[in-house]
Amino acid sequence: MARTHPPLDPELAAVLTVVYEHLSPTITPEDIEELRTNPMFAVPDELLTRNGTVQLQNLFVPGPESAPEVSLLVLRPVGLAAGAPILYYMHGGGMIIGNNRTVAGGVLDWAVDIGAIVVSVEYRLAPEHPDPAPIEDCYAGLLGTHGLATEIGGDPNRIVVTGASAGGGFAAGLALLARDRGGPELLGQLLMCPMLDDRFLTPSSQELDGEGLWDTTSNMTGWNALLGERRGGSDVSIYTAPARATDLSGLPSSFIDVGSVETFRDEDIDYAARLLQAGVQTELHVWPGGFHGFDGIAPQAALSQTASATRSAWVRRLLAAG
Repeated sequence: MARTHPPLDPELAAVLTVVYEHLSPTITPEDIEELRTNPMFAVPDELLTRNGTVQLQNLFVPGPESAPEVSLLVLRPVGLAAGAPILYYMHGGGMIIGNNRTVAGGVLDWAVDIGAIVVSVEYRLAPEHPDPAPIEDCYAGLLGTHGLATEIGGDPNRIVVTGASAGGGFAAGLALLARDRGGPELLGQLLMCPMLDDRFLTPSSQELDGEGLWDTTSNMTGWNALLGERRGGSDVSIYTAPARATDLSGLPSSFIDVGSVETFRDEDIDYAARLLQAGVQTELHVWPGGFHGFDGIAPQAALSQTASATRSAWVRRLLAAG
C-alpha cells in the first residue's frame, strides 16, 4: 500500500523546493558533522539584539551531576518592567544539532510582542552525550532560571517552557520532570511540533520517506543517536520520550501545534488528546499543508504568520489568566 499524506500548502511547497538545494529531507548519522557547520543554523548577535532593542546576556548555572555548568542565553527586550514573564526555550535539531541560538528569534518575536524574557538553554547533543544528558541539562537550566528570575528582571512564578521539535519534546519532558521532582511550578508549556515518541507506532511516523523535512530516516537517526540500542525498548524514560507517559495529570496549561505533513503529526495529536483527557487545559492546532519547521524556514508565508500569531495569542491569554 502506497504511503499517503495530505498535500503541502502551495506557498510552502515552493519554498521547500528551494530549501532542498541546501538541506536534505533525509539525515543519516554520516550527515551530523556537516549539518552542525551549516550556516543556516548560525545566528549572529545582530539578529538577536534587534538593532539594540533587545539586551543579550550569557549566564552559567550549576549543571547536573554529569556536567559542571549549563549555559543560558538571556534575551530581554529593552524597557521591560521588573517581574516580566519568562519563556524558557529549548531549541530544535533532532537532539543532534543546534545550539541555544537556533531559531530563538521566532520565540523572541512573541517576547517582544507580549513583554517577556527569553531564556534559551544550551543542552548537550547526542550521540556524544546520550540520554539522559540533554534532558538533565534542560532541567538544571530551568532550576537556574527559576533561581535567577528576579536578578534578570523576571517573575519566577510565571515561567512558560517552550521548544520546537526535539526542544518541544524536551519541554514536554521538563514539565513532567518538574511535576515529579517537585521542581518549579510552571505556568504553561508551549510545544511546537514536539518530538515525543521513539517507538514509531503511528502512521505519520512512517509515511514520509524523502519528503518534507525530517523524514522517517532522519527521525531514526535522531532517536538512535540519543538512545542507541534502547530505542523502542522498555528501558526509555518518559522524560526523554514523553509519549510514553501514562499519567499526564497535574501538568500546566498546554499548547501543541504541528503541521499536517510531518513525522510527528499523529504522536502530537495523541498527546494533546491525552492531556485533555487528564484534565489539562490544552489547545491543539494542526496546520494544513505545513511541513516540519515550516514557520522557521518560511516565516513570511501566510500559514507561518498565522501560526506565529496564534502562539503569541495563546501566551498572551495564559499570562492574562495567570
